[in-house]
Amino acid sequence: MPAPEVAESIQARVEEFEARTAQEILGWALAEFHPRIALAASFGAEDVVVIDMLMKLNGGARVFTLDTGRLPYETYALMEAIRERYGLAVEVYFPQADAVEVMVREHGVNLFYQSIENRKRCCGVRKVEPLGRALRGLDGWITGLRREQAVTRTEVRKVEVDPDHGGIVKVNPLADWTWAQVWEYIRAHNVPYNKLHDQGYPSIGCAPCTRAVAPGEDPRAGRWWWENPETKECGLHVAKRTSGQVVER
Repeated sequence: MPAPEVAESIQARVEEFEARTAQEILGWALAEFHPRIALAASFGAEDVVVIDMLMKLNGGARVFTLDTGRLPYETYALMEAIRERYGLAVEVYFPQADAVEVMVREHGVNLFYQSIENRKRCCGVRKVEPLGRALRGLDGWITGLRREQAVTRTEVRKVEVDPDHGGIVKVNPLADWTWAQVWEYIRAHNVPYNKLHDQGYPSIGCAPCTRAVAPGEDPRAGRWWWENPETKECGLHVAKRTSGQVVER
Protein backbone atom coordinates (compact mmCIF):
# COMPACT_ATOMS: atom_id res chain seq x y z
CA MET A 1 0.00 0.00 0.00
CA PRO A 2 1.42 3.43 -0.90
CA ALA A 3 2.04 5.92 1.87
CA PRO A 4 -0.88 8.26 2.74
CA GLU A 5 1.01 11.23 1.32
CA VAL A 6 1.23 9.44 -2.05
CA ALA A 7 -2.54 9.01 -2.12
CA GLU A 8 -3.01 12.67 -1.21
CA SER A 9 -0.64 13.72 -3.99
CA ILE A 10 -2.54 11.63 -6.53
CA GLN A 11 -5.89 13.06 -5.44
CA ALA A 12 -4.48 16.54 -5.95
CA ARG A 13 -3.19 15.67 -9.44
CA VAL A 14 -6.29 13.98 -10.88
CA GLU A 15 -6.92 16.69 -13.45
CA GLU A 16 -3.24 16.82 -14.41
CA PHE A 17 -3.30 13.10 -15.19
CA GLU A 18 -6.37 13.57 -17.36
CA ALA A 19 -4.29 15.60 -19.80
CA ARG A 20 -1.71 12.83 -20.28
CA THR A 21 -1.68 10.15 -22.96
CA ALA A 22 -2.12 6.48 -22.16
CA GLN A 23 1.59 5.80 -22.70
CA GLU A 24 2.53 8.72 -20.45
CA ILE A 25 0.22 7.47 -17.71
CA LEU A 26 1.69 3.96 -17.90
CA GLY A 27 5.24 5.30 -17.97
CA TRP A 28 4.55 7.32 -14.84
CA ALA A 29 2.88 4.35 -13.09
CA LEU A 30 5.79 2.01 -13.82
CA ALA A 31 8.37 4.58 -12.73
CA GLU A 32 6.51 5.18 -9.47
CA PHE A 33 5.37 1.69 -8.50
CA HIS A 34 7.03 -1.16 -10.46
CA PRO A 35 7.26 -4.01 -9.49
CA ARG A 36 4.42 -3.41 -7.00
CA ILE A 37 1.88 -2.62 -9.70
CA ALA A 38 0.22 -4.99 -12.19
CA LEU A 39 -2.35 -5.01 -14.96
CA ALA A 40 -5.55 -6.94 -14.25
CA ALA A 41 -6.27 -8.46 -17.67
CA SER A 42 -9.41 -10.29 -18.78
CA PHE A 43 -7.95 -10.31 -22.31
CA GLY A 44 -10.49 -8.10 -24.00
CA ALA A 45 -9.48 -5.63 -26.70
CA GLU A 46 -8.58 -2.91 -24.19
CA ASP A 47 -6.36 -5.24 -22.19
CA VAL A 48 -4.23 -6.33 -25.14
CA VAL A 49 -3.66 -2.68 -26.03
CA VAL A 50 -2.42 -1.99 -22.51
CA ILE A 51 -0.26 -5.14 -22.53
CA ASP A 52 1.41 -4.03 -25.75
CA MET A 53 2.10 -0.58 -24.31
CA LEU A 54 3.45 -2.04 -21.06
CA MET A 55 5.78 -4.49 -22.81
CA LYS A 56 7.22 -1.67 -24.92
CA LEU A 57 7.82 0.42 -21.81
CA ASN A 58 9.16 -2.36 -19.57
CA GLY A 59 9.40 -6.02 -20.56
CA GLY A 60 9.25 -6.93 -16.88
CA ALA A 61 5.89 -5.28 -16.27
CA ARG A 62 3.48 -7.54 -14.40
CA VAL A 63 0.14 -8.83 -15.72
CA PHE A 64 -2.30 -11.03 -13.84
CA THR A 65 -5.61 -12.61 -14.78
CA LEU A 66 -8.51 -14.24 -12.93
CA ASP A 67 -9.23 -17.68 -14.36
CA THR A 68 -12.80 -18.30 -13.24
CA GLY A 69 -12.87 -21.83 -14.64
CA ARG A 70 -15.67 -20.79 -17.03
CA LEU A 71 -13.73 -18.83 -19.65
CA PRO A 72 -14.22 -19.36 -23.40
CA TYR A 73 -11.66 -21.38 -25.36
CA GLU A 74 -10.79 -18.27 -27.37
CA THR A 75 -9.66 -16.46 -24.22
CA TYR A 76 -7.26 -19.25 -23.31
CA ALA A 77 -5.95 -19.27 -26.89
CA LEU A 78 -5.28 -15.53 -26.66
CA MET A 79 -3.47 -15.93 -23.33
CA GLU A 80 -1.11 -18.38 -25.02
CA ALA A 81 -0.63 -16.07 -28.02
CA ILE A 82 0.24 -13.19 -25.67
CA ARG A 83 2.72 -15.37 -23.79
CA GLU A 84 4.43 -16.33 -27.04
CA ARG A 85 4.41 -12.82 -28.53
CA TYR A 86 5.88 -11.01 -25.54
CA GLY A 87 7.52 -13.77 -23.49
CA LEU A 88 5.13 -12.71 -20.76
CA ALA A 89 4.50 -14.98 -17.79
CA VAL A 90 0.92 -14.05 -16.88
CA GLU A 91 0.19 -14.48 -13.16
CA VAL A 92 -2.99 -16.60 -12.98
CA TYR A 93 -5.32 -16.61 -9.98
CA PHE A 94 -8.00 -19.27 -9.56
CA PRO A 95 -11.04 -19.30 -7.26
CA GLN A 96 -10.79 -21.28 -4.04
CA ALA A 97 -11.85 -24.83 -4.92
CA ASP A 98 -13.73 -25.43 -1.67
CA ALA A 99 -15.77 -22.23 -2.13
CA VAL A 100 -16.72 -23.24 -5.68
CA GLU A 101 -17.69 -26.72 -4.51
CA VAL A 102 -19.96 -25.38 -1.76
CA MET A 103 -21.59 -22.83 -4.06
CA VAL A 104 -22.30 -25.33 -6.83
CA ARG A 105 -23.52 -27.97 -4.40
CA GLU A 106 -25.99 -25.52 -2.83
CA HIS A 107 -27.12 -23.54 -5.88
CA GLY A 108 -26.23 -25.52 -9.01
CA VAL A 109 -23.56 -25.02 -11.65
CA ASN A 110 -25.52 -22.28 -13.50
CA LEU A 111 -26.86 -20.44 -10.46
CA PHE A 112 -26.23 -17.05 -12.09
CA TYR A 113 -29.33 -17.41 -14.28
CA GLN A 114 -31.59 -17.75 -11.23
CA SER A 115 -31.23 -14.27 -9.72
CA ILE A 116 -28.96 -11.22 -9.57
CA GLU A 117 -28.06 -12.24 -6.02
CA ASN A 118 -26.86 -15.64 -7.19
CA ARG A 119 -25.02 -14.14 -10.15
CA LYS A 120 -23.16 -11.80 -7.84
CA ARG A 121 -22.45 -14.70 -5.50
CA CYS A 122 -20.82 -16.56 -8.37
CA CYS A 123 -18.80 -13.48 -9.39
CA GLY A 124 -17.77 -13.05 -5.76
CA VAL A 125 -16.38 -16.57 -5.54
CA ARG A 126 -14.84 -16.73 -9.00
CA LYS A 127 -13.62 -13.13 -9.40
CA VAL A 128 -13.81 -10.83 -6.39
CA GLU A 129 -12.06 -13.07 -3.86
CA PRO A 130 -9.24 -14.00 -6.27
CA LEU A 131 -8.80 -10.31 -7.12
CA GLY A 132 -8.27 -9.58 -3.44
CA ARG A 133 -5.45 -12.13 -3.37
CA ALA A 134 -3.97 -10.76 -6.59
CA LEU A 135 -3.86 -7.22 -5.23
CA ARG A 136 -2.38 -8.23 -1.90
CA GLY A 137 1.03 -6.61 -1.55
CA LEU A 138 0.58 -4.27 -4.51
CA ASP A 139 0.74 -0.48 -4.37
CA GLY A 140 -1.34 -0.12 -7.52
CA TRP A 141 -3.21 -1.88 -10.28
CA ILE A 142 -3.91 -1.11 -13.92
CA THR A 143 -7.16 -1.76 -15.82
CA GLY A 144 -8.57 -1.37 -19.32
CA LEU A 145 -11.66 0.50 -18.13
CA ARG A 146 -13.10 3.11 -20.49
CA ARG A 147 -15.84 5.65 -19.75
CA GLU A 148 -17.60 4.80 -23.00
CA GLN A 149 -18.03 1.12 -22.03
CA ALA A 150 -21.11 1.39 -19.80
CA VAL A 151 -23.33 3.68 -17.75
CA THR A 152 -21.59 2.29 -14.65
CA ARG A 153 -18.17 3.53 -15.85
CA THR A 154 -18.75 7.13 -16.88
CA GLU A 155 -16.89 8.52 -13.85
CA VAL A 156 -13.68 6.53 -14.32
CA ARG A 157 -10.56 8.69 -14.03
CA LYS A 158 -7.16 7.93 -15.54
CA VAL A 159 -5.55 7.77 -12.11
CA GLU A 160 -7.51 7.21 -8.91
CA VAL A 161 -7.08 6.13 -5.33
CA ASP A 162 -8.95 2.86 -4.73
CA PRO A 163 -10.38 2.95 -1.19
CA ASP A 164 -12.08 -0.42 -1.63
CA HIS A 165 -8.71 -2.14 -1.99
CA GLY A 166 -6.78 -0.58 0.82
CA GLY A 167 -6.15 2.82 -0.75
CA ILE A 168 -3.88 1.54 -3.51
CA VAL A 169 -3.56 3.43 -6.79
CA LYS A 170 -5.81 2.46 -9.68
CA VAL A 171 -4.61 3.37 -13.16
CA ASN A 172 -7.03 3.43 -16.11
CA PRO A 173 -4.91 4.72 -19.01
CA LEU A 174 -7.62 4.19 -21.67
CA ALA A 175 -10.37 5.93 -19.70
CA ASP A 176 -11.00 8.52 -22.42
CA TRP A 177 -10.45 6.21 -25.43
CA THR A 178 -13.20 5.28 -27.87
CA TRP A 179 -13.84 1.76 -29.19
CA ALA A 180 -12.56 2.95 -32.57
CA GLN A 181 -9.26 4.10 -31.02
CA VAL A 182 -8.79 0.71 -29.36
CA TRP A 183 -9.07 -1.07 -32.70
CA GLU A 184 -6.94 1.47 -34.53
CA TYR A 185 -4.15 0.66 -32.09
CA ILE A 186 -4.62 -3.12 -32.37
CA ARG A 187 -4.42 -3.00 -36.16
CA ALA A 188 -1.58 -0.49 -36.32
CA HIS A 189 0.59 -2.57 -33.97
CA ASN A 190 -0.62 -6.02 -35.06
CA VAL A 191 -1.57 -6.91 -31.49
CA PRO A 192 -3.04 -10.38 -30.86
CA TYR A 193 -6.70 -10.18 -29.85
CA ASN A 194 -9.57 -12.42 -28.79
CA LYS A 195 -11.14 -13.95 -31.91
CA LEU A 196 -14.60 -13.71 -30.32
CA HIS A 197 -14.42 -10.01 -31.21
CA ASP A 198 -14.73 -11.08 -34.85
CA GLN A 199 -17.95 -12.93 -33.98
CA GLY A 200 -19.82 -9.96 -32.51
CA TYR A 201 -18.51 -10.02 -28.93
CA PRO A 202 -17.35 -6.50 -27.98
CA SER A 203 -17.20 -7.46 -24.28
CA ILE A 204 -16.02 -10.91 -23.19
CA GLY A 205 -16.33 -12.57 -19.81
CA CYS A 206 -17.24 -16.08 -18.71
CA ALA A 207 -18.66 -18.25 -21.49
CA PRO A 208 -22.15 -18.83 -20.01
CA CYS A 209 -22.53 -15.13 -19.15
CA THR A 210 -21.47 -13.66 -22.50
CA ARG A 211 -23.19 -13.63 -25.88
CA ALA A 212 -22.70 -11.82 -29.17
CA VAL A 213 -24.56 -8.54 -29.66
CA ALA A 214 -26.67 -7.53 -32.62
CA PRO A 215 -25.81 -4.48 -34.78
CA GLY A 216 -26.85 -1.34 -32.92
CA GLU A 217 -27.01 -3.00 -29.51
CA ASP A 218 -25.10 -1.57 -26.55
CA PRO A 219 -21.55 -3.03 -26.45
CA ARG A 220 -22.20 -4.60 -23.04
CA ALA A 221 -25.64 -5.94 -23.96
CA GLY A 222 -24.07 -9.37 -24.29
CA ARG A 223 -22.87 -9.45 -20.69
CA TRP A 224 -25.46 -10.85 -18.24
CA TRP A 225 -28.07 -10.02 -20.87
CA TRP A 226 -30.93 -11.05 -18.57
CA GLU A 227 -30.18 -8.12 -16.21
CA ASN A 228 -30.73 -4.36 -16.33
CA PRO A 229 -27.74 -2.22 -17.45
CA GLU A 230 -27.35 -0.73 -13.97
CA THR A 231 -26.52 -4.13 -12.44
CA LYS A 232 -24.11 -5.36 -15.11
CA GLU A 233 -20.92 -5.47 -13.09
CA CYS A 234 -19.18 -8.30 -11.27
CA GLY A 235 -17.97 -6.33 -8.26
CA LEU A 236 -14.35 -5.91 -9.31
CA HIS A 237 -14.73 -2.17 -9.91
CA VAL A 238 -16.54 -0.28 -7.16
CA ALA A 239 -16.50 3.44 -6.56
CA LYS A 240 -18.09 5.88 -4.13
CA ARG A 241 -19.60 9.00 -5.63
CA THR A 242 -19.27 12.24 -3.73
CA SER A 243 -22.82 11.74 -2.50
CA GLY A 244 -21.62 8.66 -0.65
CA GLN A 245 -23.60 6.32 -2.88
CA VAL A 246 -21.76 3.16 -3.81
CA VAL A 247 -21.87 2.18 -7.48
CA GLU A 248 -20.41 -0.86 -9.19
CA ARG A 249 -18.50 -0.18 -12.36
